[in-house]
Amino acid sequence: MSLEVIGAGFGRTGTESMKLALEKLGFGPCYHMREVISRDRIDLWCDAASGRLPNWDEAFAGYRATVDWPAARFWREIAMHYQQAKVLLTVRSAESWYASMQKTILRVLREKPDPNPVAIPLIRDGVFKGNITDKDHMIAAYERNTAEVQAAFGADRLLTYELGEGWTRLCDFLGCDVPDEPFPRSNEADDFMETNARLDSLRRGGEPA
Repeated sequence: MSLEVIGAGFGRTGTESMKLALEKLGFGPCYHMREVISRDRIDLWCDAASGRLPNWDEAFAGYRATVDWPAARFWREIAMHYQQAKVLLTVRSAESWYASMQKTILRVLREKPDPNPVAIPLIRDGVFKGNITDKDHMIAAYERNTAEVQAAFGADRLLTYELGEGWTRLCDFLGCDVPDEPFPRSNEADDFMETNARLDSLRRGGEPA
């Protein structure tokens, strides 16, 4: 098994809903930040953030797709390795993306004394160059990523997917029938904070919060 779909969109662009959708369409399991719980996986992505890239086949063994950070930070390298894989760029308006970041990921990075250790080197320092207090800087990074992904691939390989647009274009792109059920919706801001608390507890060896 190798990756067939590579998510290149930033976190908070509907990536968890997309994970569920891809799995419903048969492209599962789908790798997501939720997968980064074990010590080995945390170390793998911290090493990647430092420039020591993993063996991608080992990193994604057993997975057919990936969305969200940490993998989205390395969409170039992963797409080069899996040259037959489709690339999926999840997007939303820059203002709504930033507002969602403020309620979730930035809240964790700014307020928690010990956030997920992958988030510091990979998201704060890697994606945003250490600056998560300047809205304009962060939106520029978001828009730059969108432009770079769109410039890197043709329409035969890339789908730019707007948050909330449903099944049709995604299924056409992947060659799938449209499911007879609503598109998944998951990971609203309150759900994110609750899930993050559970993952913290698991990462530290305790029981889920």
